[in-house]
Amino acid sequence: MRAAVMGAGSWGTTFAQVLCDAGTSTVVYSRRAELAKALRELNENPDYLPGITLPAELDATADPAEALAGADLVAFAVPAQSLRPNLAEWAPLIPPGALLVSLIKGIELGSCLRMSEVIVEVLGADAARVAVVTGPNLAGEIVRRQVAATVVACTEPEGALALQSACHAPYFRPYTNSDVIGCELGGAVKNIIAIAVGIAVAMGLGDNTKATLITRGLAEMARLGSALGAQPQTFSGLAGMGDLVATCSSPLSRNRTFGENLGRGLSVASAAAMTGQTAEGVASCGPVLELARGHAVEMPITEVVQAVTHDGLPIEEAAAMLASRSAKPEWYGPQGGDHGHSA
Repeated sequence: MRAAVMGAGSWGTTFAQVLCDAGTSTVVYSRRAELAKALRELNENPDYLPGITLPAELDATADPAEALAGADLVAFAVPAQSLRPNLAEWAPLIPPGALLVSLIKGIELGSCLRMSEVIVEVLGADAARVAVVTGPNLAGEIVRRQVAATVVACTEPEGALALQSACHAPYFRPYTNSDVIGCELGGAVKNIIAIAVGIAVAMGLGDNTKATLITRGLAEMARLGSALGAQPQTFSGLAGMGDLVATCSSPLSRNRTFGENLGRGLSVASAAAMTGQTAEGVASCGPVLELARGHAVEMPITEVVQAVTHDGLPIEEAAAMLASRSAKPEWYGPQGGDHGHSA
């Protein structure tokens, strides 16, 4: 099998290494020629994973046509809000019949679509050949070959099994799942909860608060999932609880780091600049709330994160709300008069 990973950030590069270590012939596409050259000639990604030696057999290119030629598996590892324009550009180059894999954890602004839905819509692909990788995927650990488990989800077992086989490395154990909705929602919502945890940690709130936010965050995730047709058990597994705990607990998490920077008093723009990479939870909280409101689902922690990152809610007030039993800011959002409920 030949794989193309479209995107040379930390997770795209790390997943490309996993594919190589699983015996899959892999090429990484970087839009920047100098980064592709470093990956190819130095076996290193100096921008995102400095000091890590990547497999010698990992190929890289800045030419999307070269990356996609003959690919049996195409994995997308670009920021969620840039997936649609990138797909439109790559569409004529993607081999028909290739397994299309989203490595992206986010919800699209405007459309409120999950990443697999964007792939199906833009490429006109059969959903049966679109899969997702999710679960606790902290690139900084996996690229050092520290043991991790993940979830590979596809509505058709054949797609999940093919992806599982392609990325099953000694340190990387993929479990199959058919609940694409639940897996993608888990990946998107946990980023938002991690921002809230980061704010709380930076404001001096302790482990009890962190545990409360993680647990209530899981409840938000599961409520939305239930309304959208996900399987409840997905959220108690790696794609739900597993990913949520890792992202909320680890200093390697860019969303938690972003939240901590906000909690230290930085503006949204400054916090984003300091984080260095895309904190997907910032853009996803709006469309997640839109989905929630459309299905009458309460998501109080998500409401607070949206209010801080987009509506100017002062960070001190956000911390107080996150630490209280009822976190929902009643006076934010289009439903200005509705009453908050506890999670």
